[in-house]
Amino acid sequence: MKLLMLGGTEFVGRAITEDALSRGWDVTVFHRGHHAPPPGTTALHGDRTAPGGLDALAEGEWDFVVDTWGSAPTAVRDSARLLAGRVGRYVHISSRSVYSYPAPAGLAEDGPLVEGSPDAEATAYAEDKRGGELAVLDAFGDRALMLRAGLILGPYENVGRLPWWLNRIARGGPFLAPGHPDLPLQYIDVRDLARFSLDAAEAGLGGAYNTISPVGHTTMGGLLAACAAATGSDAEPRWTDAAVLEKAGVEPWVELPVWVPEGEMHDFMFGGDVTKALAAGLVCRPVEETAADTWAWLQTLGGVAPHRADRPMKGISAEREAELLGL
Repeated sequence: MKLLMLGGTEFVGRAITEDALSRGWDVTVFHRGHHAPPPGTTALHGDRTAPGGLDALAEGEWDFVVDTWGSAPTAVRDSARLLAGRVGRYVHISSRSVYSYPAPAGLAEDGPLVEGSPDAEATAYAEDKRGGELAVLDAFGDRALMLRAGLILGPYENVGRLPWWLNRIARGGPFLAPGHPDLPLQYIDVRDLARFSLDAAEAGLGGAYNTISPVGHTTMGGLLAACAAATGSDAEPRWTDAAVLEKAGVEPWVELPVWVPEGEMHDFMFGGDVTKALAAGLVCRPVEETAADTWAWLQTLGGVAPHRADRPMKGISAEREAELLGL
């Protein structure tokens, strides 16, 4: 199989590239040259946002293209139009953010969607992802596969969620644990997303799939316990009621990564119906494996994960945490 990976050097793109290489596929990575792609790939350089930025893709044929782009839909539109006659199937790594908010728990792929346009410049994440979906559909029709991922964790993470928890728990001592330990979570390990994206493409699937673990694949307590086990830490969780955290002005998702209190946002983030993806072969590894492998990867970097410049830094400061814990 011949794969064209648009990106392929960081987080999701890198995991997909490595999975394809492990299958013995011929992988071409098209990227801007800021980070080296995995060994064994063919590298093409270009900036999709610049005039002539796709010139390196003017020739060539591939079985599949995978695209993780999350900004201006015009970049997806131009790529899809250029490749439509030379690529068998276009896999767009989309997001469950394309569903209109608020969305009830149990929402499937036929739920209401935000407005988007393939001809739009960058506006907001949800609308940009939806515009990207429409761009792929316009060019590839039933050869378009749209994987609506939710929270993505695992090695190579450059957003700062699981790495922050691992480093905080590794530091030891009492730590602020949000809400209650039984709060259900729904996420996907980046390597499971990678495997499913290539399996689904190879199987000839098209259309939209909620690509995330089943509801309650783990809990907030399960995630933090997995972090403790991975790091060998005896850190003590101090479970703190969501109302107390709200009163103190603690920002969910950002100051305490991954966590969102029960309610409308939790239903939206952690309540997606994944029946369709599971029936198509999605398999999600246990949270203990995700935490352990992410910690092992972090150790190769001295404990400091890369961080995307367009995403806010995650995690509560040690001083603010100590104040909230009364230490």
